[in-house]
Amino acid sequence: MHMSSGATVWLTGLSGAGKTTICRLVEEKLAAAGLPVELLDGDVVRRQLCADLGFSREDRFRNIERVAYVAKLLTRNRVIVLASFISPYRSMRDYVRQEIAPFIEVYVKCSLEECIRRDVKGLYRKAINGEIAHFTGISDPYEEPGQPELVVDTEQETEEASAAKVVEYLIARGYIDARF
Repeated sequence: MHMSSGATVWLTGLSGAGKTTICRLVEEKLAAAGLPVELLDGDVVRRQLCADLGFSREDRFRNIERVAYVAKLLTRNRVIVLASFISPYRSMRDYVRQEIAPFIEVYVKCSLEECIRRDVKGLYRKAINGEIAHFTGISDPYEEPGQPELVVDTEQETEEASAAKVVEYLIARGYIDARF
C-alpha cells in the first residue's frame, strides 16, 4: 500500500462500542504496509495531554479542541490519524470537521444495552450506581452522527469486519493506494 495523502479518521460511539479495538486493527494493517499512521485514543490522551480536564461539556470540548489540533498537524504532514473518541456532541465533531481536512467520521454503532452488557472497563456499572458523573449514555447524552462518512455496527459484525470496512473506505476514496 502507498500513501496518497493524510487524513483523520474519527471514530465516534459509546464507551464499549469497539472504537479503540477497530483503530488498533486498522493501525496494524496500515503500519504493516509501511504507511505513516498514528492512533489518538481518548483514554491515552486524557492521561497524557488532557489530565487537567474533567468531563463537563466544556471540558470535553476543550479535550476535543486539543486533539483536533494534534490531528490537524499530523494530517497535513501526510499521516493517517486514527482518532478514537466518544465525542458525544455533534457540535464537537462539526468543529473537528471544520478544523481538519480531510476528515472522515466513522460512527461505531452499538446499542447502549449492548455496551452496558459488555461493560469492558466496569464504567457503566459505576455510572448507573451514581459513582461517575457526566457519563455518556447514562447521565450525559450521546448525539448520533447525522451523516457520517461510514457506519460500522459492532453488534452485527466483528471488529475485524468493521476495521476492514475502514481500510476499504480509505482505499476507495484514494487516501491510501492498494498497490503492493
